[in-house]
Parts: sequence; C-alpha cells; structure tokens
Amino acid sequence: MATVCFGAFMGQLDASIVTLAYRPLRSEFGASLAAVQWVSLSYLLVLAALLIPVGRLADAHGRKLVYLYGFVVFSAASAACGLAPSLGALIAFRAIQGVGAAMLQANSIALVLASAPRDRMRTALGVQAAAQAIGLALGPTVGGLLVSTLGWRWVFGINVPVGVVAVVAGVYLLPRSRSLTPARVWDRSGVALLAAATTAGLLGVSAASGLGLPGWAPTVLLVLAAACVAAFLLRERRAAAPLLDPTLFGDRTVSAGLVGALCGYLVLFGPLVLVPIVLTDAGSSELQAGLVLTALPAGFALAVTLGERMLPSSWSDRGRATLGAALGLVVVAALIAAPLTAPWLLPLLGTLGVALGLFTPANNSLVMRAVPSHAAGTGGGLLNMTRSLGTALGVAAVTLALHLRPGGAHLFDGPRTALVVLGAAALVALISARLLPSAGQHPVA
Repeated sequence: MATVCFGAFMGQLDASIVTLAYRPLRSEFGASLAAVQWVSLSYLLVLAALLIPVGRLADAHGRKLVYLYGFVVFSAASAACGLAPSLGALIAFRAIQGVGAAMLQANSIALVLASAPRDRMRTALGVQAAAQAIGLALGPTVGGLLVSTLGWRWVFGINVPVGVVAVVAGVYLLPRSRSLTPARVWDRSGVALLAAATTAGLLGVSAASGLGLPGWAPTVLLVLAAACVAAFLLRERRAAAPLLDPTLFGDRTVSAGLVGALCGYLVLFGPLVLVPIVLTDAGSSELQAGLVLTALPAGFALAVTLGERMLPSSWSDRGRATLGAALGLVVVAALIAAPLTAPWLLPLLGTLGVALGLFTPANNSLVMRAVPSHAAGTGGGLLNMTRSLGTALGVAAVTLALHLRPGGAHLFDGPRTALVVLGAAALVALISARLLPSAGQHPVA
C-alpha cells in the first residue's frame, strides 16, 4: 500500500503543481492561455487514451512489471520537461510523461485490491485517495514556492527524486501478480478511435478558447470528435476483444459510478486552474495563490483520511457518495454568489474538498466491487480514464469560460460562468450517486 501511494502522490502532485506555472509559461513563451493549457491537456489526453490498454497489458503480463517501468518513464520525462527549450517541446515531453502516468495509474487500484481484504476495500481505497490528496495539497503550495523562487522548470524537476525512491521501493515491496489474464487480440482501432475522439474534442474546445486556429476549426473538430465517438462505440460492439468490455457497462453501478467519477474530478480540478488565474490577475503572487488553493486538496485529504470517523460506520457507500455530492453542489453555489477573494475562497474551497473527499472513495469502492476480480486492472484503468477525462474537461471548460466571458462588472463574467459549469457537474454527480445501489450488493465473479 505504501509503495502504491508513491505513485498516487506523484501523479497528483504533478497534476496540481502545473497550474501554478501557467502565467510564467505564458510570459516566457509569449503564448495564450489556450496554448499553455496544452501543457496539461497533452498529458491528460495520453493518459486517458492509454489507461485501459495498459490495464489490459498489466492483467496479461504482470502489474508490478508495468508499474515499475511506469515510474522510470514518468521520472525521465519529468526531467526532460524541466529542460524543454520551447512550449512545443514541453507539450511533447508532457505527452511522454502521460505514458508513464498511464502505466502507474492503470495498476494502482488493482494493486490495492491485491493487498486489501474485501471487507476493508473502502478503507484501502481511502488510504490511496489520501496519498493522492496529499500530492494535490502540496502541489499548489510547492508549485507557488518553486515558481516564485527557482522558476517554472523546477515544477517538473521535483518529480525526479520521488520517482527514484519509488522505483527502489517498488522492486522490493510490490507483490507479483498471482493470476494473469491471457492477452487477447490487440484492439488497435479502438485505441486510435478513442484517442482521436478525445483529442479532436478538446482541440475543438481549445480552438474556441483562443488557440489561434481558423474560425471554422472548432466546428469541424467537434464534428470529427462526435464521428469518432460513434465509430468507437460501433467498433466496441463488434470487436472480438473490445477495448471497453460492454458487459461492464451493463451494470448500473459501473455506469453511474463512472459518470460520477468524471464529474467529481471535473469539479475538483476546475478550481485548480481557475483560482490561480483569478488571484494572480488581481495582484497576488503565485505563492499566495498556491496557499489559498491548498485549502481545496487539504480538505479532500482530511475527508478521505478521516471519512470513516466523520460519518457513522453504518452508513452505506451510496449514502456517503450522496452526502458528498450534495455538499459539493451547495458549496459551488456559494462560490458563484460569493466574492472571489482569499477570505471567502479559503473556507469554501476547504469545504468543497471535504465534500469531494467523502464522495470519491465511496463512489470508487462501489464501482470496483462491481468489476470481476479477473478484470481488476481493466476496471481500474477504466475508472482512472474517466477521472482523467473529467480532469481534462475541468481544464478546458474553465479556459473556455475565461475566454468567452472575460472579467468585467457583469453578473456572469468568466470566473462565474466557469463556476456555473462546475455547479452543473456537481448536480450530475449528485444524480449519479442517487442512482447507485446500496453498498455490498454486488457479487464478485
């Protein structure tokens, strides 16, 4: 568990630390916000496209092997990001970093399940979520400190020593897979269509956010994304070895839980982009913005760590997920109405983190209980892919709102519009939580 938490910590530290470098990246490379967001999106797109294929590879060839190579790729790419000579090179290195992250994240949940008894699954997933939350919590503060002192390149370099320690620990402490699922025909077409759909969709949103592409580009890209989604779904129904197992989506718990995971991470990562931009535009330093932003993942860490004590043990996962989603919706509504200044943001972001920290482990536990044990790697990859897409949508939606509705005196300026989008996602998460069945009702094949 401790070794797996290295990967969870590393991935989330990187996810939250990068947003503090947006302003210096724009200054150094003379780029727009729509261009700089691809430092995050290139990483997330590769991650989302590869999580399920890598989960399949891990099921077939061993989760420990794939996990350790993931640390090596991630750490080497992090070092390359810190030395990138241009924004284009940085985006390319971040895509390679996403390959390593996919190798880590596709296996993390399956490795947790191999280490924890079934009746302690929620607690084990909570420990892993706590490691993620610590990485998230440290990211804004550490990122703000590094950007304000040593420069943005150290935002990426900090991953290297963590990766070295994790590789050494993993060699000695990670368990080998006890059972392997024989490799089937590789669904290359499914992977290509999924990657094309996500890339075209986010490129279309980015083009509408001021990326500098021709005026017709957003429409063409979004139509292409829709066509790729349709082709992907058709392919998965007919493929001998589909990338996404259609039987998993026949379970209401899996489908509702995945929708909830996507919306939960959209709500979590949207403010990680929005708050630094709002505060630095108002005159705060990156360090000050990072300190305020830390309240969100710190609240998340508190809830996932102490969630078992914060609520009665008799509460079901469905009840915990519902409470977390409802509280998150109330907090986002309060953010829409409140002044976006540090005294208001600190308590509201902290409470939002607590809400998401209650929702996430319970939602994930229900999803993984519904996945057969022989497909744990694939199921974990599917869950993480959905969360990665939610993260990417959070980045893209905030950037689009800020571009279409720049700051001003009107009621729904860019930041308020972005918060309305986050509120809609929180509402969908609440609806999905209510669709989940009560805990403990799913037999495991």
